Amino acid sequence: MNKLLLVTGGAGFVGSNLAISLKEKYPKYKVIAFDNLKRRGSELNIIRLKENGIDFIHGDIRCKEDFEQVGKVDVVIDASAEPSVLMGIEQGAEYLINTNLTGTVNCLNFAVKNKAQFIFLSTSRVYPIQTLNQLSFKEDNTRFSLALRQKIAGVSKKGISENFPLEGSRSLYGATKLASELIIQEYHSFLNLQTVINRCGVIAGPWQMGKVDQGFVALWVAKHYWKQPLSYIGFGGKGKQIRDLLHINDLFNLIDYQIIHADKINGQTFNIGGGLQTSSSLLEMTKYCTEITGNKIKIQQVKQNRPADIKLYYSDNSKAEKIMGWKSKLSVQDIVEDTFNWIHKNENTLKNILK
Repeated sequence: MNKLLLVTGGAGFVGSNLAISLKEKYPKYKVIAFDNLKRRGSELNIIRLKENGIDFIHGDIRCKEDFEQVGKVDVVIDASAEPSVLMGIEQGAEYLINTNLTGTVNCLNFAVKNKAQFIFLSTSRVYPIQTLNQLSFKEDNTRFSLALRQKIAGVSKKGISENFPLEGSRSLYGATKLASELIIQEYHSFLNLQTVINRCGVIAGPWQMGKVDQGFVALWVAKHYWKQPLSYIGFGGKGKQIRDLLHINDLFNLIDYQIIHADKINGQTFNIGGGLQTSSSLLEMTKYCTEITGNKIKIQQVKQNRPADIKLYYSDNSKAEKIMGWKSKLSVQDIVEDTFNWIHKNENTLKNILK
């Protein structure tokens, strides 16, 4: 069956890669990428999208009238967001809230109008910062790790599950995504919208325009590539805080499954990430980047934490594996190598954006 798909945030890192992968696997699908091009570097993806036969619409999810350009669709993949945790803290919150909350409502209303399946890319940042940082930890040579015994529900040696407590503050970014999740659940229950929510860990890979507050893998590789300094920020400045990494291709495999098996996962919420086996501390990421680039750079130690810093997060994907048979396959090494090869191949184009 041929499908009509709308990918919001379609010129961003996640959206463009998902759109292109879907079109490559299903040439008869009509795929539309919808984006306001606010993120620096997203304009480069317009060329990639058009080369792969994907329609691009310059639109803003904050403006419901912009959806009038789209037409009929069967699936809405909402990959649009202002992903910066620091924006709502250090800068004005209005754009973040309007994009991540009002924008989601506009996407939902468009999906209802079209009776379309709604796939939402949420974030692990919905889990509260203080509760995460109160977990029992061990400090190893290169990373923090979870102690075997924990007093808080929803955490085990496998990581953080969907049952982790949600009470507490989580950054305005995380709050807008959690609020969107709650609204999505209401649309599912009372407006009969077919939905699925994916709480993603750190997504990484080629075409991510990494910066200090979002996209740290691409940032780390780029800074090593061009021999520029970095900083270990927070938790004593040791670089031992860890996150799990999810290659964009592994995320595509998940979304592909969810489109095809919409009935099986309707109304569900999943933690989606690389898990413990695909996690890395900043210190370990430095080692990967040094080895692949051959460059050793200066890294400053900043002991003081920023307001939304967390010591450790990795996803317990048990629910996703049980229901969908999905788990991440690509390693941290794969992610770093693919990102390095992308930068090397497109050095002249990317140096003014990533350098």
